[in-house]
Amino acid sequence: MKDTLNEVGNLVLVKNKSKLNYLILVLAFFIGVGSIYYTNLIVNQLKKREQNQIELFAKTLETLANDNTGFNDNVMLLFEEIVVANETIPVIVAYKNGEPKIHKNLKVPAALNGDEIDLFLKEEIENMRSQYPPIVIANKNQKGEVFNYEYIFYKNSSLLTQLQFYPYVQLTVIAIFFFLSYLAFSFSRTAEQNRVWVGLAKETAHQLGTPLSSLMAWVEYLKADPEYENKDITRELDKDIKKLELITSRFSSIGSVPVLKEENIVEVIRTSINYLQTRISSKVKINLHHEQPELLAKVNKPLFDWVIENICKNAVDAMSGVGIIDINMSRSGEGKIIIDIADTGKGIPKSLVAQIFQPGFTTKKRGWGLGLTLVKRIIENYHQGKIFIKSSEAQAGTTFRIVLNG
Repeated sequence: MKDTLNEVGNLVLVKNKSKLNYLILVLAFFIGVGSIYYTNLIVNQLKKREQNQIELFAKTLETLANDNTGFNDNVMLLFEEIVVANETIPVIVAYKNGEPKIHKNLKVPAALNGDEIDLFLKEEIENMRSQYPPIVIANKNQKGEVFNYEYIFYKNSSLLTQLQFYPYVQLTVIAIFFFLSYLAFSFSRTAEQNRVWVGLAKETAHQLGTPLSSLMAWVEYLKADPEYENKDITRELDKDIKKLELITSRFSSIGSVPVLKEENIVEVIRTSINYLQTRISSKVKINLHHEQPELLAKVNKPLFDWVIENICKNAVDAMSGVGIIDINMSRSGEGKIIIDIADTGKGIPKSLVAQIFQPGFTTKKRGWGLGLTLVKRIIENYHQGKIFIKSSEAQAGTTFRIVLNG
């Protein structure tokens, strides 16, 4: 009952963490949308204002073109306050046949000659036409009859264009900043966790040293006693002491670069399983399957044994001491060694699959959540391989896949 409550507690913790992540994503989404929406409101207001300015600009040019009173004070005021005052909106006035007449606020390359300038202005006219329809100026004679038309082409000012893209640039910079901050934080957190695990492992190895030495002395004492000299209990105790020595060696290896040797993975796993089989539930059967009798890979045998034992012991717990573990070994077309470890346990919920290798994560009442974390470290950091959950189905079991370089 308590184990079940503990698993439920872990599930709630993971779900709450997922909800927090979703909340942050939703909040970031609304901040981004709000920023873009507000900027677009300002852009539309400025765009409307510029359109009004251009319309006033066109009416002024039309008034000046059709005014027969000469350049009096009123006309000059209109010219200076409206036509000359436009220092931001790019404008081209063109004849009816499309030939440019005058232009304003356009950056014409200084290296262009007369014909090239005309070609440049015509290209700008087409660009402006794609943004806004031209404003028509009707030129009239003294009788008020229209005898010619001119067209005013324009486009958004550089300020308006920059403002349109500003929120996207701003959000991109913020996203890059947060991404880099997240990477830095993750690296720092991972480095700190690694230091903790390494320190814990070495301290464990140190603490095991004293009782292990004592046990070795007691076994030697029993061997010297004729009553226990050839007894099974003495032989089994000797095996367990050797196993404890191996475990101590494993913990001591954490944090240092292990020596890799070419080993036959089939025999390495067979030896590990033979030891486990007599020390786990008799209702659990472990089956080995391999395409070839010899599959060679460079491994550190003590550490790799630890990986197999850890996964198998987790499988035994998942099956509550009753079930089958199938270990399939093969070589891929790329020369990789593939090891699939499948159990018939209760499976892993999809919500927990992404968390299973994280330090401190466990669904057990008793446990520090280090086993699979160290397994992943041994395979990926020390052996340059891969380990992941190939498949998992509720009440049907889980399959771990290990990939080693052959």
